[in-house]
Amino acid sequence: MKFASRLRSLTASVAVLLSAGLLAPSLSAAEQVVVYSARNEQLIKPLFDLYQKETGVRVRFLTDKEGPLLARLKAEGANTPADILLTVDAGNLWQAAEAGLLQATDSEVLEKNIPAHLRDPENRWFGLSVRARTLVYNTENVDPAELSTYEDLADAKWKNRLCLRTSNKVYNQSLVAMLIQEHGEQAAEGIVRGWVANLATSPFSDDTAALKAVAVGQCDVTVVNTYYLGRLMRSEPGLPLKIFWPNQSAENSGTHVNVSGAGITLHAKNPEGARKLLEWLSSGEAQAAFAGDNLEYPVNPAVPVVDQVAAWGEFRQNPINVTFAGSHQAAAVKLMDRAGYR
Repeated sequence: MKFASRLRSLTASVAVLLSAGLLAPSLSAAEQVVVYSARNEQLIKPLFDLYQKETGVRVRFLTDKEGPLLARLKAEGANTPADILLTVDAGNLWQAAEAGLLQATDSEVLEKNIPAHLRDPENRWFGLSVRARTLVYNTENVDPAELSTYEDLADAKWKNRLCLRTSNKVYNQSLVAMLIQEHGEQAAEGIVRGWVANLATSPFSDDTAALKAVAVGQCDVTVVNTYYLGRLMRSEPGLPLKIFWPNQSAENSGTHVNVSGAGITLHAKNPEGARKLLEWLSSGEAQAAFAGDNLEYPVNPAVPVVDQVAAWGEFRQNPINVTFAGSHQAAAVKLMDRAGYR
């Protein structure tokens, strides 16, 4: 009876894999790795094709927004075809881990390649690229000597000079979550209230719109992920925009960073193959492409950045573990709402 039950379960699992189009009938689970990815196809497909060429292991993937992917993993349970969840922002990775969707992974390679503050302390997920959320200012209207920290943007000297992206985006929720970890909730709320008081206009739907507002003088400074500036300057290289790295003095903690990263799913059919893929993605050529194609920073400090990113200059990262971007996320959302940051 036990054998029959196990056989029925196995048959059902295979049927789910086939119906989802994520298990090729001619391949066993050990010959392929299935990835659920919130990272865009054009950023991951070339890498997965290269991995197959180098190892013979096929990487099949499904792309969607992080919310639907988490919901799908929960609904599929033990029948999920996914071996890896790949998504953006430590807040999303933390949510997946806390929901019990990821398993701990022991890997000397991952621990060597990825700094401790950019991975889960319990090894349920690992950063694969670094995203710096920094200040960008209008070079015609701002003396960079005026700029210093995220906290200083709450000062009255920035009244009607600040633009921000909406608080609905996880990037700003994570930034505020890290402010809570660093300063405490009361002080962090004071900072956010200062930002709101200094807004030149209502928050924008995305970083690119905020950058364009700074470029035309609608405001003087904003807070964005660096790769948005890189993309915009590729298409409009003459814009009067420049990066300023905040919180760099000895008494400050460093520039806020986040990650795009991944973890092995709890019910992975090929956890060994998934681990090997993650190790490969954290190394050498794969790291350079994973980060460089989106103008991000390699999580592996031994891998150089691409030239356009290098031109922005070096900066000191905030060393606080990015997992707090997730654990304080709910508090950050409530705080921003209280502060009137929409």
